[in-house]
Amino acid sequence: MKNLFEPCQAGDLQLASRIVMAPLTRNRAPGALANALMAEYYAQRANPATGAGLIITEATAISHQGQGYADVPGIWSEEQVTAWQQVTHAVHAKGGKIVMQLWHVGRVSHNSLQPHGQAPVAPSAITAKSKTVLMVDGSPTFVATSEPRALRLEELPGIVDDYRRATRNAMAAGFDGIEVHAANGYLIDQFLRADSNHRSDAYGGSIENRSRFLKEVMNAVCAEIGAGRCGIRISPVTPANDASDASPQALFEHVATFLGSLPLAYVHVIEGSTGAARDYQQGPHPFDYKTLKAAYQNAGGKGAWMLNNGYERDLADQA
Repeated sequence: MKNLFEPCQAGDLQLASRIVMAPLTRNRAPGALANALMAEYYAQRANPATGAGLIITEATAISHQGQGYADVPGIWSEEQVTAWQQVTHAVHAKGGKIVMQLWHVGRVSHNSLQPHGQAPVAPSAITAKSKTVLMVDGSPTFVATSEPRALRLEELPGIVDDYRRATRNAMAAGFDGIEVHAANGYLIDQFLRADSNHRSDAYGGSIENRSRFLKEVMNAVCAEIGAGRCGIRISPVTPANDASDASPQALFEHVATFLGSLPLAYVHVIEGSTGAARDYQQGPHPFDYKTLKAAYQNAGGKGAWMLNNGYERDLADQA
């Protein structure tokens, strides 16, 4: 019987154990730059004998437009690449492996965080019933998200290119790979879900159309560094950041089938409501995660299947 402390392979990544440090949203990077405190934080968790077999970084913006919270790091500039190198060096010095989570928040942002105070962008001009974090008089403060504008069709290739550039920059910073954040109601997830995507063009309407942006992003990042160093995070039923769809099973089985066509390092699945109930459901039926995994494997998927949400030791051992 396999156990949590056995080594395993995730695409091109050889991991010392099956325990992964999950990504977070952290507000510890003033100026969107990684720093010595962050290097210490990750190095403390990097020893594969006592920590995680893999570390996934905090969510990291692929562009200034992709920022949604105060003091989160970025990976779109040379200065940011250099700043992150102190983190990867510290982790590798402890024998750890670390991948960067790439993030575009879409509508989960505030005008004051956007270039020139512009509106955040989204598939459709629908304000998220959610909050973000600003620094007010030096203190983190929750505020309502701003009203977004709908992305124009001609803008989408540029955002795909932002993901490609961020992937290239992450590798230049010394990371072992990347994870595309397609969960928790952020931009890619906003395209996927019918409640946040009311487009009438090739990126809206049918499941095939709503998943088009995700497919373009994944194809771009995999072509940049090889799929064996790429992962993706999805959250089929979470209500985080006003994420909602009445038919998540069909939607995410379609996504899983596509992901199975790529030789990915892993697929990272949040089960239930992020950080809350594992049995949370959207629509009339409980979500079938075994069928989701089968759709991935039946399409040829061989990457590690990574499970997340409320896994204490006994439940993890059973899984």
